Amino acid sequence: MSMSDSDTSSQGSEFKNFRQITRDRLLNEMLRSTKTGDSKSSWKVLIMDKVTLKIISNACKMSDITDEGVSLVEDIYKRRQPLPTMDAVYFIQPTKENVVMFLSDMSGKSPLYKKAFVFFSSPVTRELVNHIKRDRGVMSRIGALREMNLEYFPIDSQGFVTDNEKALEELFGEEESSRKGDACLNLMATRIATVFASLREFPLVRYRAAKSLDPNTMTTFQDLIPTKLAAGVWNCLMKYKNLPNFPQSETCELLILDRSIDQIAPIIHEWTYDAMCHDLLNMEGNKYVHEVPNRTGGLPEKKEVLLEDHDPIWLELRHSHIADASERLHEKMTNFVSKNKAAQIHGSRDAGNLSTRDLQKMVQALPQYSEQIEKLSLHVDIAGKINKIIREMGLKELGQIEQDLVFGDAGTKDLINFLRMKEDVTPENKLRLLMIYAAVYPEKFEDGKIAKLMELARLPQEDTNAVYNMRLLEASSETKKSSIIPFSLKFDVRKKKHAARKDRLGVEVAWQLSRFYPIIEELIEKLSRVELSKDDYPCMNDPSPTFHATSIQILKSFFLIMGLGSSSSIYFLYNSSPPPPTSLLPLPLISSETIVYPQLRVCHKLTTKLKREIVLGSSSLDDPAQFITKMKLLNANELSLDDLQI
Repeated sequence: MSMSDSDTSSQGSEFKNFRQITRDRLLNEMLRSTKTGDSKSSWKVLIMDKVTLKIISNACKMSDITDEGVSLVEDIYKRRQPLPTMDAVYFIQPTKENVVMFLSDMSGKSPLYKKAFVFFSSPVTRELVNHIKRDRGVMSRIGALREMNLEYFPIDSQGFVTDNEKALEELFGEEESSRKGDACLNLMATRIATVFASLREFPLVRYRAAKSLDPNTMTTFQDLIPTKLAAGVWNCLMKYKNLPNFPQSETCELLILDRSIDQIAPIIHEWTYDAMCHDLLNMEGNKYVHEVPNRTGGLPEKKEVLLEDHDPIWLELRHSHIADASERLHEKMTNFVSKNKAAQIHGSRDAGNLSTRDLQKMVQALPQYSEQIEKLSLHVDIAGKINKIIREMGLKELGQIEQDLVFGDAGTKDLINFLRMKEDVTPENKLRLLMIYAAVYPEKFEDGKIAKLMELARLPQEDTNAVYNMRLLEASSETKKSSIIPFSLKFDVRKKKHAARKDRLGVEVAWQLSRFYPIIEELIEKLSRVELSKDDYPCMNDPSPTFHATSIQILKSFFLIMGLGSSSSIYFLYNSSPPPPTSLLPLPLISSETIVYPQLRVCHKLTTKLKREIVLGSSSLDDPAQFITKMKLLNANELSLDDLQI
């Protein structure tokens, strides 16, 4: 989804992923555009607020910024040294507070900087623009005043967040839920829309319909979240129709969902290398701390590394099953030692009898050897720690009953037997197991069975809150039944299999405990086949007459955004110029709620399968522990439809 038109794409322009496109906009459209006239050879100051600092930190390296002539990065709210001979680039949110600070910097006889280039992260109001224009002294010192329309935070080559960490609390808190919820959705809508404005895509907006809009059921604020978010995004998009090069007809499809479609994905143990790292290891984001040998022979040294796209081994293994990843790491290490001359010499017992030629070869190979062995050793260390935790915590047995519950191969009796037999299971894993059970059997809340299971598991009060709060994430159509129950004389002697997932036809399960898949995988594939129900996922806007006729040939993007329910999150798919080496047909777009690692994996997987680049977005990226913490703090609060205005 590049800024270029389809003609440029079709001519084979260089493919860039979502994060690269975001990076290029910040560096080229913003920083490089300030290099005019005499300023080409001069250094500049980059001034940001907390939000825009996070945006640029997620998309660019410090070296990228300095290469564009930035010598100093400053916080707009901190006291700064006057630099009257230097120009300043302001990348800020369009708030009154920011504008006041900017005017204070540049007004009067002694401004802090020579000239100011101002870039707003999202649309600025007419009132704020007029406020700037009224200061004629400042106007003469402004080199640019533009809207970047880029207020999202890239977290992956195929992922971003809107940074609404308190979304769950604001949407389901006890007090003033409607007011806080509307404010949260408005902010999310604004930031989601900047993705489309930034990438020059105009979507057909679809959303999960509220199922309980009938006289016999209570409609909650949660039921209408996808509808309200869709309306908010649509309203924001209408403001972008006048942007240069912004499409006037649909180029992609946006689908807004909520957590009710899949309550299990954030909780269940996912057995891929990436998910296990974030679930079982004490990582901060993608930062991992490991011990390396001390070159002087002392105690091991601690070293921080980032598990990201620059690491080729991480890219290769991150979505592999942990057993597969472990085997492949062993093979890599064995092959490396057998083929690498420096490694052979390093491990040789006769190293003291080396010839001059051997020493020369060792010296020549050693730098490359050190770098390669360091990367391999890092992942061997990580995989070893994960496998040790799996053994010590008995996660294979736990993972088996988790997946058996989800696929209907285990029920209440099996869970009771597991809890009685496996008393050494940690409280956290018991909690996750019971949350999965509550998602599969929501009706068990009514007959008290879940309460008895929590008593059997000896869960503390805060953990029981998380289980009870799973009711807030129930799908309306499935679990909120009408108070009028018809009488039936039909008796079914065969007990139906109670399952939250069905095994996928034609899909071979190569590794144990790899049956589970997030629901978004089904939805994306249905959308790609044009099989997604228009009753369940209606359109906010009527498509143009040519949309369906040309969608297969022309659509550039496939976005996915899930609404809200656990923590807010957004997912979207896109395809700019086709990823090499295959020439790909474009698909529509989806959107979704909270990003969790299994869903991010699905989008990477389907990018290859469907030959479309899929990008996920969210209010936050949660690992299981973060999601469960939010669920513990969540409180139910049903609202009337009278409180909601769409």
